Formats: sequence, structure tokens, C-alpha cells
Amino acid sequence: MPPSQYERFLALHERPRAFIMPNAWDGASAALLTRAGFQALGSTSIGLAFSLGRQDGRHAVSRDEAIAHAAFLSEISGLPVNGDLEDGFGASPQDCAATVQASVAAGLAGLGIEDTTADPAHPIHEFDAAVARVRAAATAARGRIVLTGRTDNYLHDRGDLDDTIRRLTAFAEAGADVLYAPGLPDMDAVVAVVRAVAPKPVNVLIGPANATVSLEELSAAGVRRVSVGGALYRVAMTALDEAAVALARGNLGAVRGAIAGSEIGALLPQ
Repeated sequence: MPPSQYERFLALHERPRAFIMPNAWDGASAALLTRAGFQALGSTSIGLAFSLGRQDGRHAVSRDEAIAHAAFLSEISGLPVNGDLEDGFGASPQDCAATVQASVAAGLAGLGIEDTTADPAHPIHEFDAAVARVRAAATAARGRIVLTGRTDNYLHDRGDLDDTIRRLTAFAEAGADVLYAPGLPDMDAVVAVVRAVAPKPVNVLIGPANATVSLEELSAAGVRRVSVGGALYRVAMTALDEAAVALARGNLGAVRGAIAGSEIGALLPQ
């Protein structure tokens, strides 16, 4: 019997070298990333929300929509997909467990549970609540889906490395399979996180601010997974914005050089 998507995804984290898990936002992006040779994909909550004309991180996209979207990316790509499922779609531990159970039922290989609240006035859960939520998710996930425990301290102007490490260590002890703190300020912080939660794997987010670091450096530091969040979506939107501005100024050549629709169509189900 071939390995399940969960087993394939889990095995990638057990390799000695970090792997890149790019984030797709629609069928075409998933197909193109698959053609490029990646072995797993993530969804991106910001890419999905913005493509629907909604705000990210505010529960403007429902649990059912987000999970169905991630499952669709897996169907298109044939790859293990990690769902970017934000705060687990609710404040309580039971909400997080329900999100895990629905993700397992949909065939996702992994998912993340953040310590965010979807409330801009109080964006991060208190420590005990955050740990309880991850613990409930881990109980529901065990042996069925790869669970990432994530703290968004640095994305919400809470640049406290000690608290970030405290949270990630507690998430690891609560049963999270992978640990993740997007926005870490430098490689010293990355190394500190890796050492604190070892031997569990760490995901690092790469975006415009830290894109100069190499995969080799991250691997040497002990990182096992690299994601890009909404960066590729924003790269695509940047290209659209630049072409649109040029076109609006009368430059008809702004659409020159685009990938052919037939080339994308050939990658999709016939």
C-alpha cells in the first residue's frame, strides 16, 4: 500500500536537510508549483482571503471554505498539503479540535494552529489558553495529520523572543509535531528556537525581509521546513499591478511574455 499524504508529509520533516513548502492560492498556482518539482504545498490564508475579496485573519473565510480550498489544492497537485487554518476558527480548544478533525476528514496532510484571536484589539491568546488550544488539536491530530503549533508574536509587534520560545516549547510539550514563529528577526533567533524545541522540526517563513538567507544556512541551523506564506501570491499581484499601470498608460506591450493559457491548462485535469 502506498504511503498516505500524511505519511509522505511527515517523512519530509525527518530528512536532514530543510525542504521548501511553497504556498499556493488557486488551482493554477498549485499546478505550476507541482511542475516546478516541489514535494509538498501549503495553502495561504491571505491568498485565499484576498482572492475572495475578504480580509485575512478575521474569520471572513469560514472553516469549511478554508479546508475545502486546501483539499482542492491537494486534489489538483497530488501532493501533501498543509492547511493554513489560522487560529483554528474559534477561541476554544474544542474549536481547534474540530478544525483538526475536519482537516483529517478532508484528506489534508497537515495544518497549523496559531495563537491568534482574530481580534485586532487583543491579537494573541494568553499563554495558558494558547497551550490548551494546541493540546486539544494535538490530541485530535495524533497519528493522523501533521500539526504545526505557531505563535504570531512577531507579526503583532510582540518582539519578545523569550515569550516566543516559551510558547513554542509548551506547544511542543503539548504534542505539536512542528513549531513555527513567523517573523523571527535574525538567524540567532532561528537557532535559539531550533535548540529550544529540538528534536522537533521547525518551520521558518521566508519573505521579502529575509529572502537573502540561503536554504543551506537554514538547514545548517537545524531548520527542517521553509514556507513562503503569501509571498508568491504577492509576487503575482506585483506583476499584475506593474502590468496594469503600464497598460493604463497605453503600453500595450505590458502583456507580452505571459505564460500561455494552454500551457497552464495542460497541467490541470482534462
